[in-house]
Amino acid sequence: MDGLMIPLWSLAIIFFMVAFAYSSVGLGGGSSYTALMAIAGLSILVIPSISLILNLVVTFVGSYHFVKQRHLNVSLLLPFLASSIPMSFIGGSLHLDPQIFQYILLFSLVLIAARIYLWDSLSLDVDLTNNQRIIVSLILGAILGLIAGIVGIGGGIYLVPLIIVLNLGTVKQAAACAVIFVFINSLSALLAKFAFHDIPIMSFWPLIIAVFLGGF
Repeated sequence: MDGLMIPLWSLAIIFFMVAFAYSSVGLGGGSSYTALMAIAGLSILVIPSISLILNLVVTFVGSYHFVKQRHLNVSLLLPFLASSIPMSFIGGSLHLDPQIFQYILLFSLVLIAARIYLWDSLSLDVDLTNNQRIIVSLILGAILGLIAGIVGIGGGIYLVPLIIVLNLGTVKQAAACAVIFVFINSLSALLAKFAFHDIPIMSFWPLIIAVFLGGF
């Protein structure tokens, strides 16, 4: 904590704004939390765990609002969860070499940058059968769940556009699906982190409060 390049309270203010922006579209903000903590100089041993906790806080609030407004499509969400929950737990239990973690983190963030800046130029006209939708959902859920467990990125930033582009649901359904997807997988991965790793949660309470307020 003493070697942070960005003061913790300054980081908390930034995280408040990130949580505010991400939660409005059904995301937890894990990708930005992870990147910002890496820039700030936090140990890669704690980054995934803290990012998962922050994801959990933001998406808990978001899940409540989206369910209350009846945007949740349970049949759309379940296949994603069926494969992602065990994979996120496995990812959270892994003890990776720091260099391997850095490569996975870099690859994930590059994909996110491509998703943000290049997605508008990509379009798919896909008409899947019900069985094909289930298979695609299971595959995507497994991949995103594993990423969530390893890096602390919930996967919502990938899931929302994929649901829309593949014609799996509406924009509101995609956001509702993503926020609950991120919440449950963050919880699954975090349980694995608590079981297999030591997490200094109380050292980061300003960040937790900031994202709770931003998400609310």
